[in-house]
Amino acid sequence: MIEVAAGILADAQGRVLLMQRLPGRHLAGLWEFPGGKIEPGETVEQALIRELDEELGVEVLAAEPLIALPWRYPEKSVRLHAWRVTAWRGEPRAREGHPLRWTALRDMDVAGMPPADVPIVTALRLPPYYAVSAPDGGLPGFVCPGDADVAQPDPLLQVRMPEASRDEIRRAVQRALVADPSLGERLLINHDIGLARELGVGLHLKAAQLRELRERPLARGAWVAASCHDAGELELAARLGVDFATLSPVCATASHPDAVPLGWEQFAHVVADARLPVYALGGVGPDDLDRARAAGAQGVAGIRAFQSHS
Repeated sequence: MIEVAAGILADAQGRVLLMQRLPGRHLAGLWEFPGGKIEPGETVEQALIRELDEELGVEVLAAEPLIALPWRYPEKSVRLHAWRVTAWRGEPRAREGHPLRWTALRDMDVAGMPPADVPIVTALRLPPYYAVSAPDGGLPGFVCPGDADVAQPDPLLQVRMPEASRDEIRRAVQRALVADPSLGERLLINHDIGLARELGVGLHLKAAQLRELRERPLARGAWVAASCHDAGELELAARLGVDFATLSPVCATASHPDAVPLGWEQFAHVVADARLPVYALGGVGPDDLDRARAAGAQGVAGIRAFQSHS
């Protein structure tokens, strides 16, 4: 497997730098994140620094991991290590002849990108927190945890009301959307495909649905997520075109006391082979975000730790 480092550079307007692959190369003409092959003896960070200097003429001053994922093309297999470049010196320029362009995330055309880069775009669009409604709490007030002095995107919100009827869930979601129309872009309904389509919101699939479905149940533009518990289910989710998954339980949890927790070491081992962003779920909360990211997670998901108690 070829190990590759990719850098995500964003300008002051939040636009991300893309580079077009040259004619005669593998995946020629497609737009990708700049970077290249990790040479023997190099760390990911060392390769990133070298590649961005060679390709763009910029000096990387600070960078942090975003996502690492394997991908198999007919011609070769790669593992992409995508890092956010949070500080650099110099103006990016095409030192090796690659066309460059700055593109807003919302305008990024993934159809014109290598398939392995698509989950990276998803990871860039996803927030670090994924909140799930309490089973007995209807659609409660969610809170966005974290340091109040650090700007964080609003969390995704999953509506999970197993004891409620479809009509009750519909009314609860409609009330929430009237109160805050922007919720529609980050709200997911648990398992009910028809209701998600009707209301124009996202969908969170149960693991069993991954085995039943043959195609992605919602069009691109609405989030589709899935509950996973092992590597096999994560692979099913990736094949179905799911945007992201939760992997659980990481730790012991009151909601599933009989479930055997993965632990952080096994969680990291499973996520290393996942082809989509993964949230840590089960006995974790906002304070575990750094640990989850160190284990390869997109962020953390939970129920009680994300509820407003005011």
